[in-house]
Amino acid sequence: MIDTSTTFNIAIRAIKANKMRSILTSLGIIIGVAAVIVMLSIGNGAQITIQKEMKSMGSNLIMIRSGTSTSGGQRMGHGSQPTMKASDGNAIEEKIASIKIAAPVLSDAGQIVYGNANWSTSITGTDNRYFEIKEWDLAYGRYFSETDIKNAGKVAILGTTVVKELFGDLDPLGRTIRVKGIPFTVIGVTESRGQSGPGMDQDDTIYIPLSTAQKKVTGIEFPDMVKMIMLQAVDAKSTYTSQEEIRALLRQRHNLGANKEDDFVIRNLTQMMEMMENSTKVLTILLGSIASISLIVGGIGIMNIMLVSVTERTREIGIRMAIGAKSWDIRLQFLTEALVLSLIGGLIGVIIGLIGSWLISVFSSFSAVVSIFYVLLPFTVAGLVGLFFGFYPAYKASLLNPINALRYE
Repeated sequence: MIDTSTTFNIAIRAIKANKMRSILTSLGIIIGVAAVIVMLSIGNGAQITIQKEMKSMGSNLIMIRSGTSTSGGQRMGHGSQPTMKASDGNAIEEKIASIKIAAPVLSDAGQIVYGNANWSTSITGTDNRYFEIKEWDLAYGRYFSETDIKNAGKVAILGTTVVKELFGDLDPLGRTIRVKGIPFTVIGVTESRGQSGPGMDQDDTIYIPLSTAQKKVTGIEFPDMVKMIMLQAVDAKSTYTSQEEIRALLRQRHNLGANKEDDFVIRNLTQMMEMMENSTKVLTILLGSIASISLIVGGIGIMNIMLVSVTERTREIGIRMAIGAKSWDIRLQFLTEALVLSLIGGLIGVIIGLIGSWLISVFSSFSAVVSIFYVLLPFTVAGLVGLFFGFYPAYKASLLNPINALRYE
């Protein structure tokens, strides 16, 4: 019986004897491994991006928006009817144990002016619970004080984009800006968070006390009215179980009869993000599966070439059997050649896949994040494909009759 090192050396010599054919045979494996790595890395990058977005939005979130309204026969979108109150959020926080924090939000848009500079941005009226839910720290400065909130203080916390556009390199703290013509003192700047999933700049906004927004900026007709209430549940499971409790409490507070529709909309952001993440996982598997077809094609190519090799080396097989080689030795020899071809192709495919993933991350908007699992998986599969498709040629070679093989020309 021939030892393993001898079998391996013979396999390497056989591959080197037909270099071009060996390269072309491995091409399917190379393309397959590289494609699988790139596709899985893109999918992994998408999942990580979604997870970052979930973290930037806060954890275990539920949004409650005002209902719809009808004007001139046209039904307007959610939030167009002022039905939500800040006190609704306080009641939810107080009476529903699974809700940890409730932050009221009254949003608007307007022109912000400092000196000769001006910038159009979004204006968010809220309180400090908003930053707690979003887990958003300040880069410097301070949050709203109780006095700011109770007395409708004209103070503002700015996003970094607004700071850049209005102040450049100047320190904004203590400076006076004009929000819709009303003077506000800058008391803080949020940490930069960049863009969210839909492409919105999270840093392009300013925050003012809710009472100030209600009384002095947005000009709402009803006191205590807000456009949205942001809730944080104690855990992810509670975002599902608490929705009916929230709905029942709000219907009671809004005096809605049994036959009346809800005048509010509840959105479970945790559920939406989980759906997005699951969709991304399915897409990753789909892309990986499509790319893996190349591995199967490569395996078929290896089988075809190995069958040709068996025919070309029939006399060599006969000689080896004549001098004592067993059927298992012949079988092992051709299996080794198929495995080596696959692993060489797999190694080249790994290198190309890593380079391709890096190029995609650098020169495109996609984020391709490579993990060791996404490298080892296609490389291992490539080896298994080589063994699987190399078995039949190896088995056929081991069944050759030594006498007939020696007579083969």
